[in-house]
Amino acid sequence: MSQGKTKFTEDVGIEVPLICGAMYPCSNPELVAAVSEAGGIGIIQPISLTYVHGHEYRAGLKFIKSLTSKPVGFNALIEASSQIYMERMKKWVNIALEEDVKFFVTALGNPRWVVDLVHQVGGKVYHDVTDRKWAMKALDGGVDGLICVNNRAGGHLGSKTPQQLFDEMGDLGKPLICAGGIGSPKEFQDALKIGYAGVQLGTRFIASKECKTHETYKDAIVKAKEEDIVSTVKISGVPVSVIRTEHVKRVGTEAGPIARWLLRGRKTKHWMRLFYSLKSLRSLKHSSLKGENYKDYFQAGKSVETIDEVLSAGDIVKEFADSLAPTS
Repeated sequence: MSQGKTKFTEDVGIEVPLICGAMYPCSNPELVAAVSEAGGIGIIQPISLTYVHGHEYRAGLKFIKSLTSKPVGFNALIEASSQIYMERMKKWVNIALEEDVKFFVTALGNPRWVVDLVHQVGGKVYHDVTDRKWAMKALDGGVDGLICVNNRAGGHLGSKTPQQLFDEMGDLGKPLICAGGIGSPKEFQDALKIGYAGVQLGTRFIASKECKTHETYKDAIVKAKEEDIVSTVKISGVPVSVIRTEHVKRVGTEAGPIARWLLRGRKTKHWMRLFYSLKSLRSLKHSSLKGENYKDYFQAGKSVETIDEVLSAGDIVKEFADSLAPTS
């Protein structure tokens, strides 16, 4: 295999082993398409597509496909916390398949029903995991690969380093994707040297020209250092990495005593997570689009340390791809 060709690129039919991860609220169609067109793969986040960026769902998929003829992916959050939400997600998955999407990233639940549908059309499903326990459950669900979310990720994060996750799961016989802490070509190279079949970036692509976030969000990423990234449970009830803005300093990062009690309950934790998520949807949307004058959470990972300018998505992918070229 060439340096840029891995089992992941073969599975998905792309040139560069690089994913632009699904991001609420940052996954606008132009960003998703630009990453795919450049040789990586952009992932559609359906709530961002419809609720944030205002596209009717099928029309939004068609719009993305009009911007690139290359593969795009779809993100299915499948935690069964709401029957209404699950019914909507099943409809979204089926429509994505009708629109010839063949790569799916699942998270937060049993992926079996997605796998069964996607495999019928020759597609592939990779699942987000944070340790071997969840990887084994995902493999029982029939997934084709694993996205290993480490402790450097933006948004929802894990507790282990990239090396620790690879050591835990490298023997499972599936392609592993390093998710978290990748902001530069060197970090990309380091992940591939460990043995990962690809990487997933989020924060790096928020600081791109195609991403329709407010300039204050992009500026915050460019200016932030690793020590400015903190973890909060106040967005979704589970740890999420954000930039330590004045708003975050003011409201804190820990749940209150009642919320902590509810989050410990086997059933009540799902209700509390749903409450946090619904509460934060509007706040995240407005902080992303309107900037720091709003009550804001700027999700970002520790890759901010190596991000020092806003580039086009195509230039970011090219920079990473060029780093794989053999030197004479």
